[in-house]
Amino acid sequence: MPITRRAFLYQTALGAAATTAFVAGPARAETAPIYSGRRGAVDGTDVVAYFSQGEPVAGNADITHDWNGVTWRFSTEENRATFAADPEAYAPQYGGYCAWAVAQGYTASTTPEAWKIVDGKLYLNYSRRIQRRWERDIPGHISSGDANWPAVLQ
Repeated sequence: MPITRRAFLYQTALGAAATTAFVAGPARAETAPIYSGRRGAVDGTDVVAYFSQGEPVAGNADITHDWNGVTWRFSTEENRATFAADPEAYAPQYGGYCAWAVAQGYTASTTPEAWKIVDGKLYLNYSRRIQRRWERDIPGHISSGDANWPAVLQ
C-alpha cells in the first residue's frame, strides 16, 4: 500500500524524534550509530544476503555477531563469518538509515525490501516509493548523503 506524503512526513518526524531509541550504545567518535530495531541492526535482516543472494533475508536470532555497538543477525553461519571478516564491506551506508532521507539532511527508518547495491555498497530506503525517488539521481543523492553523514545524527 503506497504511503501518503502526510504519513511519510509524520513517520519521519517520529523517526527523528526517536533516533536515540534506535541507536544502540553510546556514540563514539570512531564509529557512527547504526539503525536498529527490536531485532538488532537493520531490524534483523542478514546484510550479507543482499550481496550473496540478491534479496533481503531475515536473520536468525541464534546466529549473531556484535559489531559497532549493535547485534547483527544472519541467516547462516557462513554469512556471519563473512561479515565478521570484513563488516565494513557489508554494513549498509549511513548506518542503515534511509539513504534518501540522509541525502535530504535527516534520518528515517528503512524497510528490507527497499535496497540497492551501488559500487559495491549497500543502500537502504524508507520504502520502495522513496527508493524510486532516490533512484532518480543516485550519484547526486549519494554525494549529498556522504556530505550529510554523520552530522544528521545530531
